[in-house]
Amino acid sequence: MLDGVTKRHGTGDAAVVALDDVTVTFPAGTFTAIMGPSGSGKSTLLQTAAGLDRQDAGRVIVDGTVLDDLDEAARARLRRDRVGFVFQSFNLVPALTAEQNVALPFLLAGRRPPRGAVAAALAGVGLEDRAQHRPGELSGGQQQRVAIARALVLRPAVLFADEPTGALDRQAARRTLGMLRELRDRDGQTIVMVTHDPVPAATADRVLFFADGRVAGTLDRPTPAAVADRMTALEAPALAGVGA
Repeated sequence: MLDGVTKRHGTGDAAVVALDDVTVTFPAGTFTAIMGPSGSGKSTLLQTAAGLDRQDAGRVIVDGTVLDDLDEAARARLRRDRVGFVFQSFNLVPALTAEQNVALPFLLAGRRPPRGAVAAALAGVGLEDRAQHRPGELSGGQQQRVAIARALVLRPAVLFADEPTGALDRQAARRTLGMLRELRDRDGQTIVMVTHDPVPAATADRVLFFADGRVAGTLDRPTPAAVADRMTALEAPALAGVGA
């Protein structure tokens, strides 16, 4: 949850307001897509909500904990234990197998993975038979599924995904989105996803539209056509300015 959050980039006259007094809630067990024109603040929103970046004003609450009440060490522990993050570029370690990549969050925390936890995470994304393969031996879609398993192995309260299908072909993207939807339907996983594409956005329960650092509307039970229409309306003022 973001409560009255403001975030600026830069200082003085060069400062840009990326988030402008934003209040938004991501209810447990829901799948929310975030969309907006380029530079609207959607990636800043994701990073701030995940505790990766500090806001200038307001409160950020993750799984009932106010991040602003924590010191840096406690914030890092909460991000590690309660937040999962999936990137467009996968961010797998090339020299490690799929199994070792998924186990990495435990190793970085100085803990041994519980018996069966890594295997269960890989099985959950349909890759139990690829455990000993390195990233270079996997397709792009399989690599992204390993990255999702790694993000989920600690059973986070929230899974944040930044353009998770942006580097995938259409078929792999469809499979990845279906898997994210299944995580929400089967496991009640809370998911927050930034995307620029109406098709992935329509996988979510709702779409949160963002413009000029502010919430510009929401759409429940979205369809690709309805999402595209909303985005066209949001982008129209900027396009008109270019043609002026």
